[in-house]
Amino acid sequence: MRIGVLGTGMVGWTLAAKLRELGHDVVVGSREAGDDARPFEEAAAHGELILNATNGAHALDALAQAGEENLRGKVLVDVTNPLDFSRGRPPTLLVCNDDSLGEQIQRAHPEARVVKTLNTVNANVMVDPSLVPGEHDIFLSGDDAAAKGAVVELLESFGWPREEIHDLGDITTARGPEMYLPLWLRLFGVAGSPNFNIRLMRG
Repeated sequence: MRIGVLGTGMVGWTLAAKLRELGHDVVVGSREAGDDARPFEEAAAHGELILNATNGAHALDALAQAGEENLRGKVLVDVTNPLDFSRGRPPTLLVCNDDSLGEQIQRAHPEARVVKTLNTVNANVMVDPSLVPGEHDIFLSGDDAAAKGAVVELLESFGWPREEIHDLGDITTARGPEMYLPLWLRLFGVAGSPNFNIRLMRG
């Protein structure tokens, strides 16, 4: 599959490397071309499926640069978090409670098929869930059932068992996973490693 990965931070390159390992034709997009990256617009035009791994604070700008015509009708997997470091660490959230970055992206690009997922784990765990022993879970949110089905298949190719992938519902349900990030950061401090995750236990 042709995939465009937007973002050249650790998450973007980690996802791109795994996708290439799996045999996909991947173009990575950045604000400025160079170091194996093309402009956002070119990466988005290349992809049949697009992964948004940009800085959450600048995600809407990056997707605007990618171009509405290059996102139209495509599955847009959003793995970003709206973290605000302007007042130092720990960061706060740029949007929460009654909105989410996932929803903002869907409103800005109504013809894209936005699916929020993978934002609750470290980049390495995203593409290799076996780094965390035992059973643990990942979540997805989106308005388009077929798009979510395609993302489930992508997650399974990364090694996520289907029974550990939980569909939370429409794109408004992205609020919870995004608001989990302040807790994730505190758990990181307790765990001493980013290679951890949570498990939904049913009584």
